[in-house]
Amino acid sequence: MPSYRDFHRRSIEDPEAFWREEAKRIHWETPFDTVLDRSNPPFARWFVGGRTNLCHNAVDRHLADRPQQNALIYVSTETGIERRYTYTELHAEINRMAAVMRSLGVKRGDRVLIYLPMIPEAVFAMLACARLGAIHSVVFGGFAAPNLAARIDDAQPVLIVTADAGARGGKVIDYTPLVDEALARATHKPPHVLLIDRQLAPERLNASYLIDYEPLREQFFDAHVPCEWLESNEPSYVLYTSGTTGRPKGVQRDVGGYAVALAASMKYIFEGRPGDTMFTASDIGWVVGHSYIIYAPLLAGLTTVMYEGTPVRPDGGVWWRLVEHHRINLMFTAPTAIRVLKKQDPALLKQSDLSSLRTLFLAGEPLDEPTASWIGDALGKPIVDNYWQTETGWPMLAIQRGVEVLPPKLGSPGVPVYGYDLTLLNEDTGEPCAPGEKGVITLGYPLPPGCMATVWHDDARFIDTYWSSVPNQHVYSTFDWGVQDEDGYVTILGRTDDVINIAGHRLGTREIEEALSSHTAVAEVAVVGVADALKGQVALAFVVLRDAGGYATDEARRTLETDLVKTVDRQLGAIARPARVHVVAILPKTRSGKLLRRAIAALAEGREPGDLPTIEDPAALQQVREALDTQRS
Repeated sequence: MPSYRDFHRRSIEDPEAFWREEAKRIHWETPFDTVLDRSNPPFARWFVGGRTNLCHNAVDRHLADRPQQNALIYVSTETGIERRYTYTELHAEINRMAAVMRSLGVKRGDRVLIYLPMIPEAVFAMLACARLGAIHSVVFGGFAAPNLAARIDDAQPVLIVTADAGARGGKVIDYTPLVDEALARATHKPPHVLLIDRQLAPERLNASYLIDYEPLREQFFDAHVPCEWLESNEPSYVLYTSGTTGRPKGVQRDVGGYAVALAASMKYIFEGRPGDTMFTASDIGWVVGHSYIIYAPLLAGLTTVMYEGTPVRPDGGVWWRLVEHHRINLMFTAPTAIRVLKKQDPALLKQSDLSSLRTLFLAGEPLDEPTASWIGDALGKPIVDNYWQTETGWPMLAIQRGVEVLPPKLGSPGVPVYGYDLTLLNEDTGEPCAPGEKGVITLGYPLPPGCMATVWHDDARFIDTYWSSVPNQHVYSTFDWGVQDEDGYVTILGRTDDVINIAGHRLGTREIEEALSSHTAVAEVAVVGVADALKGQVALAFVVLRDAGGYATDEARRTLETDLVKTVDRQLGAIARPARVHVVAILPKTRSGKLLRRAIAALAEGREPGDLPTIEDPAALQQVREALDTQRS
């Protein structure tokens, strides 16, 4: 292999030659005519004219070489169920699901909304969509009904696939009532809802619109559904991510570029080899679950482990026992999970045989030095941090050990990944930053294969949101601050916009504010993300009441805070729940009426907000200070 610097330089200076070579990692039913079409910036089309299929590349093409190798291992500590599927068995289940979907009218280009817990049927459904040429849109099972309704209306699916319930931490979460409410709220009415009945919900919902999957699966038990060969740039899926407005963005991914990018990443970043076993402790509702539970491991001929449960149930040693029992070679999780495990009995880590584990990968939020040092010392294995977004689909910063084993630097996810023309720019001038100077992390045009193609049905929003925020530059903004040292290592400093990162889950502060504002007691609200030792960030809310006199006592305030938190739970789900809700008489604003969120966040983190010459009323900052002092006391 060439050195990292030479490898990266070639990918930037001659992307056509670089990616033409990498495209050999997947099967093309029809060869592509053009590696890269740059005729309509900022849009980029990769492997133009080539026809391929994600399901074929992930499953079918392995049937000749590894038919009896495990493709999927499913473990649920919530139900005590464990199942294994060879590539042959996975292929059969996908065909059954695809035949069921086809019988319900799903065809190429249709959207299928998947609202499922971490169960094998979720894998079958995603890959069945890929097989049919349908576009899946997976919605995290913890999202509340209004959130689900917004995605139904935007994606306009012809089918919803759901379950009676999910389970987490020993608690059953009923899904069908949430779907029922979402359908009542949504303007778009999908013709069919397919139900995976796990027999978990304490109350059976016998809504007439629900179609039980199991009888249809039996009906199509021996079905074989041929793959639809899609042009490389046709959509493969839409995955919604939070933004600075209350309306979520549908990140649209292509087919061919995504397959090539993930296949290459398994070699150069994750060092995955056919026959390896990979355990990615995420959820299919997030991009990490899409890319590194489902598609990338299977594209590379690995065994992927799908886990339903928490890292501490039945105890803090459960993940390490999984590593031993299934001889896991590669593990991928979030720093938050490691911080949780750090609080457990250290003996639990030593009780399992971890000799099979080669590398632990971490991403989702910045990895702090104490956590990295602790887990690195405890495991005695390489710890590879990496940084990316829903929009990019695969890492943009990492130590690419499959290219060159560069030394890690604690606190930094590494150096720019091949294919990414990554630069730090001054927010005000657009000029490149000197080493050590804080700047906005940006990507040059074109984005490499696998990145978002556009915002679903909204090209203008793709341009306005991502390509128009840095002055004097036509670059993609990650909306993350960073600093780069003289060796090229980048450290992430936080968001430039109003998106917060709670345990790896991105949430727009505007979404939480809108939920709180819907409460009749609230006149105004500001939500900020503040640093948290466990979760990376948590949300804090500051509200101005319509009638403060009605909540004069401490008991009334506590009752109101509980009610406000429940309001967020109902509308957005527990993920978005504020850590605290503070009542203040006035919010800090500029004279033009803009909320000074950064100043509020600074006070919440024990920092001084600095000079604020445009503040309308300095007394508002004192209100925030007093509220926070009361919390700390």
